[in-house]
Amino acid sequence: MTYGQGEPPSWDPWKPSSQQPQDNGGGTPDWAALADASEARAKRRRLLLILGGALATVAVGAAVAVAVVTADRGSAASGDPTPALPGASHIPSESADPAPSFAPTSAPPPLDPMDFISSAKKDTAPISADTLFPGTELTVASHVYKKGPTATTTNCASAAQGTLPALLSGNGCTRVIRATYTKDAVAVTVGVALFDTTAQATKVKQGADAKSNVASLSGGGVPAFCRTTVCRRTTNSVGRYAYFTLAGFTDGKNVTAKDAQVFTAGDDVAEFAFRQIRRRGEAQASAATEQ
Repeated sequence: MTYGQGEPPSWDPWKPSSQQPQDNGGGTPDWAALADASEARAKRRRLLLILGGALATVAVGAAVAVAVVTADRGSAASGDPTPALPGASHIPSESADPAPSFAPTSAPPPLDPMDFISSAKKDTAPISADTLFPGTELTVASHVYKKGPTATTTNCASAAQGTLPALLSGNGCTRVIRATYTKDAVAVTVGVALFDTTAQATKVKQGADAKSNVASLSGGGVPAFCRTTVCRRTTNSVGRYAYFTLAGFTDGKNVTAKDAQVFTAGDDVAEFAFRQIRRRGEAQASAATEQ
């Protein structure tokens, strides 16, 4: 059987109608040539599959992009409250709108109130009986005391009794401020002595004995008390201030260890004096911090 001019059609093992070629001499087929032809066709087939897959991927990506753009336009047209994200050209860069910068700052440490009440050079706020003992009465817990007479003197010895006058004068006392408080038949005189330094006030406290008393202050309806009778005394100091109390009965009775109301009154007034001195330091420290 002949096929006309030209070479006979090539054998394709994948086509059912294709016939395996025979050699011209009617012998065995040329297997090497057949293998080369088969391998060439397989390479072409693989190349076609790869190109087809790449084209399909590009087509799917384009379709998705078109769908996203279409959906985005549809949302904007339908009044979707969620706006589309701005493009890169619309997003401000750091150089276009830099974040504000602030210089590092730190609050100054609080000033110590004791620094202001420890030396006359810093403790310069005005002081008097009215600033140290304000108002007309004193309330401590549930105890209410009526304020009586007050007095201020630079002659410190005149405001003291027993061994206290010598202690005050010998350690540079500059002023004594006194006030008397009463509750029922109990009266308490508190005296605050001022010095230039803490060391002077401390020395007075340490040198006081059982006979170192502030002189009781009477008048304005408060009878004389604790002049010749037994009374209860206290002595203490804070900063450049030494403070004293003398508490007893206004009817002339001696104070005994059982008279709790006298002890309570003396402690209440002494605590009040301490707090008032401390407040002076706090007020001056606060004012200096705000400057």
